[in-house]
Amino acid sequence: MPNYTAVTRHITLPDGRQISIETGKLAKFSDGAVVVRLGDAMLLATVVSQPSARGDVDFLPLSVDYQEKFGGAGKIPGSFQRREGRLSDYEVLVSRLVDRILRPMFPKDYHYEVQVMISLISADKDVQPDALAALAASAALSVSDIPFAGPISEVRVARIDGKLQINPKTADIERADIDLIVGATADSVAMVEGEMNEVSEEEMVEAIAYAHEAIKEQVRVQSELAAEIAKAAVKREYPKYDENDELKQRITEAVYQKAYEVAKSGNTSKAGRKESFGAIKKPLLEELLAENPELDQKMFGRYYGSAEKKAIRDMMIKERTRLDGRQLTEIRPIWSEVNYLPGAHGSSLFTRGETQSLTTVALGTKLDEQIIDSAMQSGYNKFMLHYNFPAFSTGEVKPNRGPGRREVGHGNLAMRSLKKVLPPEEENPYTIRIVSDILESNGSSSMATVCAGSLALMDAGIKVRAAVSGIAMGLVQDKETGEYAVLSDILGDEDHLGDMDFKVTGTEKGIVACQMDIKIQGLSNEILTKALHQAREGRLHILGEMAKTISAPAAELKPHTPRSHKMLIDKEFIGAVIGPGGKVIQQIQKDTNATVIIEEKDEKGHVSIFASNQEDMQAAISRIQAIAAVPEVGATYKGKVRSIQPYGAFVEIMPGKDGLLHISEVSHERLAALEGVLEVGQEIDVKLLDIDKKTGKYRLSRKVLLPKPERAADSNGTAQ
Repeated sequence: MPNYTAVTRHITLPDGRQISIETGKLAKFSDGAVVVRLGDAMLLATVVSQPSARGDVDFLPLSVDYQEKFGGAGKIPGSFQRREGRLSDYEVLVSRLVDRILRPMFPKDYHYEVQVMISLISADKDVQPDALAALAASAALSVSDIPFAGPISEVRVARIDGKLQINPKTADIERADIDLIVGATADSVAMVEGEMNEVSEEEMVEAIAYAHEAIKEQVRVQSELAAEIAKAAVKREYPKYDENDELKQRITEAVYQKAYEVAKSGNTSKAGRKESFGAIKKPLLEELLAENPELDQKMFGRYYGSAEKKAIRDMMIKERTRLDGRQLTEIRPIWSEVNYLPGAHGSSLFTRGETQSLTTVALGTKLDEQIIDSAMQSGYNKFMLHYNFPAFSTGEVKPNRGPGRREVGHGNLAMRSLKKVLPPEEENPYTIRIVSDILESNGSSSMATVCAGSLALMDAGIKVRAAVSGIAMGLVQDKETGEYAVLSDILGDEDHLGDMDFKVTGTEKGIVACQMDIKIQGLSNEILTKALHQAREGRLHILGEMAKTISAPAAELKPHTPRSHKMLIDKEFIGAVIGPGGKVIQQIQKDTNATVIIEEKDEKGHVSIFASNQEDMQAAISRIQAIAAVPEVGATYKGKVRSIQPYGAFVEIMPGKDGLLHISEVSHERLAALEGVLEVGQEIDVKLLDIDKKTGKYRLSRKVLLPKPERAADSNGTAQ
């Protein structure tokens, strides 16, 4: 008999499919472990928390890693090592989806390291595992003794053919005009991320509400599962913060009003505000240390931060103004420029307040496409956006270790926003790479990337359907009174001090992408709807400012941008254009300096030609046309005699296409032989008389192109 007792609960989705959650069978040394299954897709989630905290840690060291096992999909990794390596960007994005909703659910004074690991151990082509990852992680925490204010869950909500669906099948998602991942507790929505096809604010709120109803059921089932696990009944004890009510009151009285006045002063400079708040903190700390050299400085920092935060938040709600003096709906000053970098195919510089993005667009060929090789997906990607956040953008010194999870997440949000307005694939021959380098950052650099990317695409001459702008919305809410202030275009400080970071991108017509994180319980539909409508006003204002720089795609590509041309050839000529071992196509590219790519699709040869100038382009086109052109009956060709036989000559009328010029078709005169009439290598004009339907052979004539000889007359004047 096995040495385990498995406990299983089931969740029924609206379409009747069932999700199972099983615990007690796998990974029993972890603090909590579950297997979540939908169809053939299975995710193993484990959670372990250290029994003690490091003495120097005053935060929650939480790590969340999602990884797909290739073996579970019946695949072998395509890497050189043929094994799973560092997490792919997709795996990082799923990890972030889970991390963002889990992190606020731990007690603020819980500083013990927590590691959540989620593995896709079996794949199902009809199931998207990202919609199950947070459910698995929450269930693992729920059956453990780790302090956790859950359960929570996440679902995918998509509108397909006009109907909202929960966790739809993979093939159906392609038809969705709304595709969101929504995370929530039983009481309130905490996280939203996804993309849409220019939908309205009301449609988005409806989708979120529909998703929340499904999440409530998933949370209920997790609670039932946890109730059966003895370990989960009593959460582990841990040392709480030491408290000193007298010190807390003294610091609050010394700080609150001064911080309120600094916040109200409307200093537009981030450095200036930091200096002003520092002028409150430093003397107070020195005074308290003089009185008590044994002062707990971590406790002081906690109480000071709490007093300062409350003062700033109260000021915003009561005064209806901001740290930098703006009104709640006011957008920071914007200026932008395009064609800033002469060597790029497209470039822009976008600055909003103290946030600045320098963005480039590079246009490449199909050979530049990104190879996708994951457990769930294989193929190519022809649109990439990379976001870089160097330390100097915030005036800091840090080692350059390459893009981290934040950079991957911000870049993905901008990429999903801009891909919605790209021309259809058949109209866009280019592989596109956008790179946003953040040069200054004080709030919403990802939204600056969206704006800068939109400008750079238009500067590059890409025929986007519309311009896209983005804005980050914030929220400050008083828990006791319920009063709140929704903030447009938040600063970095407002993000840190506020209750919401809601990024919304869209065109003039509607929303195309969003990313929302909520730090409080109980966000109402009223606040959510107000934030979305306020965001729309801000987006439209930003679009207006962008239009002052460039309002439509450039009519012409940059002179150094590779030109492209697409042509179709008959399937039978693909081999002739490529040649044995690629010899022919390589020679064409060498002779013309063009790049030629051939694909077989829909029983046709799709030829894409890229060249730096029109002369090279036309030379490559002509070479391919010469090979792939189909001879036309009745047409005249300048041919070259390839060989001479007793019965006629073989004449090449096109590269690789020889026809028979019968001896009777060479001349109006009757010829006994061709010696002295034609010779190998001679160029002659011939007409294609016929193509044999069975053999495909060409029948040529030269004499029909020659004038007929006049007949001689007899002595009586009668024609002979």
